[in-house]
Parts: sequence; C-alpha cells; structure tokens
Amino acid sequence: MITLPQKPKIIEQKGNQATFEIEACYPGYGVTLGNSLRRVLLSSLPGAAVIGIKIKGIQHEFSTVPHVMEDVVQMILNLKQVRFKLNAKYQPDRVFKASLKIKGEKEVKAGDIKTSAELEVVNKNSHLVTLTNKKADLDMEIEVGVGLGYSSVEQRKAGKLETGKIAIDAIFTPVRKVNYSVEHMRVGERTDYDCLTILVETDGSITPKRAFLKTAQVLVDHYKVFTSLAKEEEGKKEKAKKEEEQFREKLKEKASEQVKKEKRVDMTKTRVEDLRLSARTISILQSHGIKTVAGLTKKTEEDLRKLEGLGDKSIVEIKRTIGKFGLILKQ
Repeated sequence: MITLPQKPKIIEQKGNQATFEIEACYPGYGVTLGNSLRRVLLSSLPGAAVIGIKIKGIQHEFSTVPHVMEDVVQMILNLKQVRFKLNAKYQPDRVFKASLKIKGEKEVKAGDIKTSAELEVVNKNSHLVTLTNKKADLDMEIEVGVGLGYSSVEQRKAGKLETGKIAIDAIFTPVRKVNYSVEHMRVGERTDYDCLTILVETDGSITPKRAFLKTAQVLVDHYKVFTSLAKEEEGKKEKAKKEEEQFREKLKEKASEQVKKEKRVDMTKTRVEDLRLSARTISILQSHGIKTVAGLTKKTEEDLRKLEGLGDKSIVEIKRTIGKFGLILKQ
C-alpha cells in the first residue's frame, strides 16, 4: 500500500519567500509532487499586470517624452515590474483603469499610480521614470488586466488598437521563483522514502503559503475529474443494489400477503364452537344455523341484531374475536 506523506510545514520564512518541507513521501513521489506543484505555481495562479498604456502626446513606443530621462521602451520595461494586488473577485480578462499624472522635476515611483479601490500597488517604491525639468508634464493612462501565467500582445489582440495606445506583454503570475529538492529519509525500517523541500517566492501580491494552498487545490480539482469515473461506477452499483433490495422487499410483501390470505381462508373453515366466544353466544349462533366462521362473515351486523337473544355486547365480542384473524363481518 502506498502511504501518504506528512502534512507540509514551513521551515523558513522571510518576506515574500518561504520554504516548505513535506516528509515521508513514498519512494519516487518526491519528484512527482515537486514537479507538479512547481509547474502549477508558475503557470496557474491568477494575478494582475499592466497590459497597455496611453501617453499624452506620444503615438508609438519608439518615442521619447520631453523632459523625461527614460524613453518609452524603458518606461514599458519599468511598468512591467509593477505588481498589483487584486481586491476584487477574480474574473478572467477583466481590465481596470489606472492613471499617472506628474508635473515638475521628480523621480516617479509605482506608488504614484492612481488606482481604484479594487487594485493596490504592491511594490510602491519601484522606479518608473525620472522627470528632469520643472516644465515636465507626464500624463499617462494605464490599463491593468488580470489573467494566468504569461500573456503576449498577440494572444490578447481583439482588433485594431486605438490611436496612441501601446499594448504590453504581461506576466500575470504572482510567483517569481520556485525551486524544489528531494532527499532520502528513514521511515520505519526503510531508508528510501523522500523528503520534499520547496522554496516559493512571490511578488508580494499573495503570500507564499496562500500560493501553495491555491496550487494544491488546483491539482485536487483536476484529479477529481478522474476519480469521478469511479464514482459513476459506484453510483451504478449502488442503484442496482437498491433496485434489487426493493425487488426483494416486494417479493417478501407478496409472500406475506399470500400467507395472510391462506390463513384467512383456513380460518373461515373454523367451527364457531372453536372460537373464544361465550357459551351463550355460541349457542345462539348455532341455533340459527351459523356453524362456521365462513357462515359468520357472510352476515352483516344488522343480520346479527335480528337473531333472537344476541345483543350488542355479543356482537362486539364476535367482531373483536374474528378481527384478531384479519376477518370482518359483511359490509
């Protein structure tokens, strides 16, 4: 039987970096788990990044902005380094608007970007541009998109870009680096079990622990698709078993009804004097030609009232006695 590993634990944490250790992985499973977690961490977690800009007075990216040290290409490279934390529910391909309006001589940083409450700049001290003159006037519209992994301009193109807009390749993934290593460890008498160590570094928009948990959930959700096949088979077996039990119950009910019916038939042959009735009641019934239970059940309650000497008390006695055998007087 393949044993399960121990629960992951954080053995070291510093800033946006954390090291996870998973002990007692079954031999060979250290690499299997490590590789799966690494691939998903780097490719499948949602994030936000700049996908396009529009600078007042600039028509294309191979331009320079008056009184700005960096050219537009360098601006774009700096904007790619800006990381955003999404405070809204993740919706693929959603686009947020932000702006950057600066005048005068100044070093412009990521914290100068104006965003909505749904977005938050994480690395506020990240350098963007340097304005070199008091006459400098930088007016920029910024589009921030959300997505997974890496997205090129060609992948996102839905049509012709509006005049002056510059599309940018985007790195959405919030995970910067993932490394893992596997070492042998002792479990019981065996020394070939794996100890998996994973180092995760994020951009600050998500904690390493949160990134690790989300990654594990992505893998679990995918494996559930495969296990659903087994659940379907179990469901079919359970349904067949239930139908078989219902069929057996019906057979039992039919058999029980048949036995009861046969008992009722047998009881009709019973003689009146064998019933637990008072001697007076038996005598009255016999004197009027009612000698068996069959003859008794052919009489209505009104018929019995007409028999001389048979009162209400005796009729109640008769009904109670034959009722014990599932029989009643004629209606």
